[in-house]
Amino acid sequence: MLKDYIEVIIDGIKIKTKKGFSILNTSRLIGGDIVPPAMCYYSSLPNSGGKCRTCLVEIVKWSNKNIDNSPKLVPSCNTEVLDGMIIKNTTSSKVLKARKWIVEMLLINHPLDCPICDQAGECELQNLSFKHGTEKTNYSFERRTFKEIYIGDKIKLHMNRCILCYRCVLVGDLLTNKRLHGVINRGNKAEISTYIKNNIDNDYSGNMIDVCPVGALTDKTFRFKSRVWYTKPIKARRNCKKCCGKVMLWYDGDNIIRVTARKNLYNEVINFICNDCRFHCKENKMWIIEDVDNISNKSVISTNLYKDDTSFIIDKNII
Repeated sequence: MLKDYIEVIIDGIKIKTKKGFSILNTSRLIGGDIVPPAMCYYSSLPNSGGKCRTCLVEIVKWSNKNIDNSPKLVPSCNTEVLDGMIIKNTTSSKVLKARKWIVEMLLINHPLDCPICDQAGECELQNLSFKHGTEKTNYSFERRTFKEIYIGDKIKLHMNRCILCYRCVLVGDLLTNKRLHGVINRGNKAEISTYIKNNIDNDYSGNMIDVCPVGALTDKTFRFKSRVWYTKPIKARRNCKKCCGKVMLWYDGDNIIRVTARKNLYNEVINFICNDCRFHCKENKMWIIEDVDNISNKSVISTNLYKDDTSFIIDKNII
C-alpha cells in the first residue's frame, strides 16, 4: 500500500521507505558512506541501540507537518523517520565533529591491544577510529581496568576492551531462557560479568562472540592461532538438529581453525548457530562446502586473495 510508505531526504538523496523505519535502517536502503556507524545497534536484537551514540545525525526538518529542526543531534538507530524529514549525516559538520568526540570517549579506557587481539582485522572499533578518530586525546588519566573473570572454557572475556554495547546481554535474552551474564555495578565501574561467577555454558553462548563489536569476547579455541587476514573464509553447511547449520569456516591451509556464523554487509549475524557447530565440528568431513565468501575490498581480509586459491578444497573433493 502506498499509504504505508513515506519520503525522506538523507544527505540530499531522496528515498521512499516504510513507516516505522528508523533513520539508520532507511539509510541502509541507500547504502555506502551515507549509513551512520553503529557500535551497539543490532537489527536482530530487540531493544538494542541508543547506547554508543556513534550513529548521531542532524535533523534539518522533522516532517512536512513540523518544519522545525532539531536543536540537538539524535541517534539514528531509534529515531523513526517521518514524511518529509530531511536528515544530514556525512554532510553535517556538527555530526562529524561530534562523532570524533564519541570515538575519543570510546577509546578513553580501551587498551591498545590491537597487535595481540584476535579481533584485529574485523574489529568495528578499529574501523570507526580509523575513519573518525583523532591523532591526539584530551584524556590524561589512567585507564580503567578490571580483574580477569573466568566465564567458561570456550569464551574469553577481556573486560578492559568492553565498550558496554549490551549486545552480548541482549543475545543471551533472545536465545536462552536462563541468561547467566549481565551488566553489574554502575557508572565508571559498570562491567559485563556472571552472577556469582557462574560459567556460561548454554547451547548458544558462542553467539556472544559474533555480536561483540570489539575484542572483549573472543573464541578460546581460536586464541592466538592466526590473524584473520591469513585465513580463508568459506561458506559451509551441515545437518544440525539445534540450529540452521549454515556457517563460515575459517581455514589455515586445509585445516579449519575457526567456525563462526555468517554475517551480512553490516557485520550482523544472519542466522545464529549452536555451540556444537561452532566449537566441536572442525573436521572437513563434517561439512558440505558451498562457496567462498564475498569479502569487501575495503576489508584487510581481502588481501589474502583466497578466491584465487581454492585448490586446498578441491584437492580433498569437498567442493
